Amino acid sequence: MTIKILVSVCFALLIFSCQKPESEQVIDLSGEWGFQVDSLAVGEAERWFDGGMNDIIKLPGSMAEHGKGNEVSVSTVWTGEIVDSAYYFSDKFEKYRTADNTKIPFWLQPTKHYIGVAWYQREIEIPKDWEGQSIVLFLERPHWETTVWVDGEEFGMQNSLGTPHEVKLGTNLSAGKHTVTVRVDNRVKEINPGLSAHSISDQTQTNWNGIVGKIELRAMPIVAIGNIRLFPEINAGNVSAVVDIHNGYPENMDYELTATVYSKEDRKQIGGQIVKSGTVKEQEKLEFVYPMGDDVQYWDEFDPNLYEIDVKLKTAFGEQTIQETFGMREFRSEGKQFAINGRPVFLRGTLDCAIFPLTGYPPTNKDDWEKIFDKIKDHGFNHIRFHSWCPPKAAFEAADKLGMYLQVEASSWTHNVKSGIGTGNPIDQWLYAEGEEILKAYGNHPSFVMLAHGNEPGGARQEEYLSEYVAHFQGLDHTKVYTGGSGWPYTPNADFYLHSDARLQLWGAGLNSRINSQAPNTLFDYNQLVGQFPMPYVTHEMGQWCAYPDFKEISKYTGVLKAKNFEIFQESLNDNNLGDLAEEFLKASGKLQALCYKADIEAGFRTKDYAGYQLLGLQDFSGQGTALVGVLNAFWEEKGYISPEEFKRFNDVTIPLVRLEKHIYHQNETLEAAIEVAHFGKYQLENVSANWNIKNKSGNSIAKGSFEHQIIPIGNYFPIGTVSHEFKELKTPEKLVLEVEIDGYINSWDIWVYPKTNKELDDKGDVYFTNKLDNSALEILNNGGKVLLSIPKGNLKPEKGGDIGLGFSSIFWNTAYTNNQKPHTLGIYCDPVHPVFAEFPTEYHSNWQWWDVISISNALVLDGLPTLTPLVRVIDDWNHNRSLSLLFEAQVGKGKLLVSSIDFNQKLDDKPASKQLLKSVTKYMNSEKFEPQVAVEVDLIRSLTID
Repeated sequence: MTIKILVSVCFALLIFSCQKPESEQVIDLSGEWGFQVDSLAVGEAERWFDGGMNDIIKLPGSMAEHGKGNEVSVSTVWTGEIVDSAYYFSDKFEKYRTADNTKIPFWLQPTKHYIGVAWYQREIEIPKDWEGQSIVLFLERPHWETTVWVDGEEFGMQNSLGTPHEVKLGTNLSAGKHTVTVRVDNRVKEINPGLSAHSISDQTQTNWNGIVGKIELRAMPIVAIGNIRLFPEINAGNVSAVVDIHNGYPENMDYELTATVYSKEDRKQIGGQIVKSGTVKEQEKLEFVYPMGDDVQYWDEFDPNLYEIDVKLKTAFGEQTIQETFGMREFRSEGKQFAINGRPVFLRGTLDCAIFPLTGYPPTNKDDWEKIFDKIKDHGFNHIRFHSWCPPKAAFEAADKLGMYLQVEASSWTHNVKSGIGTGNPIDQWLYAEGEEILKAYGNHPSFVMLAHGNEPGGARQEEYLSEYVAHFQGLDHTKVYTGGSGWPYTPNADFYLHSDARLQLWGAGLNSRINSQAPNTLFDYNQLVGQFPMPYVTHEMGQWCAYPDFKEISKYTGVLKAKNFEIFQESLNDNNLGDLAEEFLKASGKLQALCYKADIEAGFRTKDYAGYQLLGLQDFSGQGTALVGVLNAFWEEKGYISPEEFKRFNDVTIPLVRLEKHIYHQNETLEAAIEVAHFGKYQLENVSANWNIKNKSGNSIAKGSFEHQIIPIGNYFPIGTVSHEFKELKTPEKLVLEVEIDGYINSWDIWVYPKTNKELDDKGDVYFTNKLDNSALEILNNGGKVLLSIPKGNLKPEKGGDIGLGFSSIFWNTAYTNNQKPHTLGIYCDPVHPVFAEFPTEYHSNWQWWDVISISNALVLDGLPTLTPLVRVIDDWNHNRSLSLLFEAQVGKGKLLVSSIDFNQKLDDKPASKQLLKSVTKYMNSEKFEPQVAVEVDLIRSLTID
C-alpha cells in the first residue's frame, strides 16, 4: 500500500513539474462563439451539444447586443407586471401597435427581445501542462440558467442570478481540443423570483440572454483552496479566517498553508505570517486567527482602508495562492441605531434598480461602478440598496475603495407571485441557496454590510419563513446585518426594519398625504412611529417624486434600449401644441421634485433614533409605467435643475435644520425657529458656532445672529438655539431666505412676508367679482368692463379638469402604475415677471407659498378653447399633456375677463398666499397692463363648469 501511494504521488509530481505558475493558469474564452436560438427548447433532446451551431455571436455580450432575437410587437410577452393595460386596446395607442411603428409606453424598449433557450459553443484547447489539474469553466454573469457540456458530457446546471457560475470540469480533460457548449435559458420556470424583480425584469436591466464579464477556463492543482471567508474582529485586533481546502486526489494529502496580510495601498506586510499544516482527505475547513498588530486601520465611509491577505497552499501537487481583499470594520445594530466601528452611522441611501440603458445588463468592470458611485457620493449619499438584485464583484470592489455601505438582496420580489414565499415552492430553497452563494462570493468585501431576501414579499407564511431565513444567515456571518424583506414584514429577530411609513407620501394616500393635506411646516418628525420599534428603523423607498421627461435624453439611447416611451410622450405634447414648453416643464417640475425630496429627507433627519433612509431615487426608474423620480437621468447625468452641491446641502454628514411652524408671515409677525443639527461625521464637532442669516432676494442680510461655540456630538436631534425675528421694516411682499451655517455646512429655507392689511380687497376698483357668468357679469363685459370669474372648487366639468387630482406635490411614482393615484400634476409654471405677480413674489415654479393656493384650486383644461397662454399654467401628467390653467385672461365681447380656477370665493383668512395672490391679480386687472389679446366666446367659457 505504501508503494502504491508513493508511485501515485511521484506521478502527480511529474505532471506538476511541467506546469506554469498558478497566476497564468487561465484561458480567456472571450471572442467568437457558435450560437443558435432554441425557441422550442428541443436542443437538449436533440443533442445539439454534439453538433455545431448555425450562427455566431461574440461573448461576453447579450443576444440583443448582437441583433439576435425577435422584433418587439404587440404580441411580445414581457417579463414584468403591466398595471395599466390601456396600450393594448386604447385608441390613444392605436398608431403605436402597428408592425412598422411599435412603441411601448411602460418601459424602455429593447431593439430585440427573446425569452427562451439559446446555445453557445466554442472549441477550446487544453494545454499539455494542464493535464491532471482541476479545470473550472468560470462564467461571471450569465443570464440566467446555464447547463454545460464538454464533448457531449454534461457537467450540470446552475441558476444563481447574483453570482458567477463556476462549472467544475474535473481532472480528466486531456490536452488538446475539446468542444464546450453552454445552454442559457432565461425563462421563468419553477423558480419564480417575481416578474418585477430587478434581477430579471424587462422593466429594468431587461430579461436578457447571454454571458457577460469574465468567461474563462481556470486550472488549479488537484488539491486546492476552494473558498476563503474572512471575519474581522476589531475589538480583538484580529481577522478570523475560514479556508476551504478540497482534495480531488483519492488519497489523503499533506499540506502547508501560509497566510500573510498586506496593506492594499502599499503592500506593506502586517504582522507575521500564519503557517498551518495538516492532512486533508476530501475536504477540510481550516480556521485560524491572524493578529493585525497595534496600528489597525479601520474601514468606513471616511477612511476606506483596505487590506489583502495572500493565502498560499503547498502540497505534493504544487502551490496555489489566493488573494482576498478585506477591511477591518464592524457594522452592527446597537439599539435603534447602526454603528460602524463603534461610532453611530446614519444611512443616507439611494436605490440601484439595475437600470443600464446602453447594454441592458450591469457592468462588470470597476471603473464603470466607480463612476456611478462617485455620482452618488457627490450628492451626499453613503449607502446604496440594490433592489431585488445583487451586482457583480466590480461593484463591491468600487464600493470598498470609495467607502459606500451596500445592501444587497437575493434577487427576488415576490409580492405578486402565486403563493409567494414560505409555502414549500422551489423558490423557498432557492432563496437560501442564492443568499449563501452571495455571501460566499462577496462576503469578504467590507462595503457589503446588509442583506435581505428581496423586496416586498408575498405569501401567507412570509413572516415565519423570513424569521427563519434571518436566523439562518445571522448564524452564517455576523459581520453583516439582516432583515427579512425590504418594505415588509416586520421580523422581530431581524437586525433592522425597512418600512415605508416615515415618508411624506404613502402608496395609495393620494391627496390625503401629509405634503398635500397639511400646510407646509418643518416641525413634524416621526418620533412616535420610530419609537415603536426596538431596532434601527430605515425608511423604505422614500420620495418617489417625479419630474417631467427630458426629451433631450432620447438621442442618448444608442444601445440595446430605446426610449420609445419618451417618444410617445413627446408626440403627445407636440400633438397638444405644447412642444415648445418641454424644457420649461422639465425644469419647473424638477424644482418641485427637489423641494419634495428636501422636505422628505429633512423630516428624517429631525427624527430621534432614526437610522436612515433609502431614496427612490437619485436615478430615474425607466420601468413600471416610466417613473421619472431621479434628479439624475437613467445615465446618472444631471438634468439641469439642481446641482450635486445644492442637493448635498440637505443630504450630507452634517445638516443644519430648523423647525418652522409655517413658511408665510405677515409684517410685524415674529418668526420663531428652533435650530438643530444632525451630525454623523467622523468626529464630534468641537468649539463650533452656528450662524443664521435672513436674506432678501438680492442676497442682502436683513437680520443675522450666532450661537455660542459648543460641542456637537455624533447624532441628530441636537438643539442649537432659537432664532427670533420680528418683520418690522418690510412694507412690500417679499420672499426671504433663512440660512443656517454650522462648521461650513449650509442649509436654507424659503419664507415669504406679506404686508398685514385687513382691507386690501375692499377696493376692487373697476373689477366685478363673480363665481359664474351671470347676467350682471355679461352685461359688464358687453359694456367693456372687467370681470374676475373665480370658479368654485369642484364646479369644473370632469372633462374640463374636474377629474384631475390637483395637489401641491409632484406626481408620486407615476399614474400608470399606481392606478391613477392623485396628484395627477407636476406643479405650476409661470412667468414670474408678469405684472399679475407684482404683489405676489414667485419663481417660475412651485414653491411653498403656492401650497394654500393649490389647496383651493382645480386644474382647468384649456383644450377646446382658442390658443391661450395661461398666466399660471399647471404641468400635466406626461401621459396626457393637456394644456392646464389656474389663471387665464381673454377678451369676451367688448370686455376683459380673467378666469381663475383658484377658488377665491372661499374665506381666505387662513390662506395668506391665496389672499395675497388675489390682491395682486386685482391690482393687475385695474391697471393698464390688463389687455387680453385672445377673444373667447361666452358659450365656451360657460361650457367649462357644471352649472
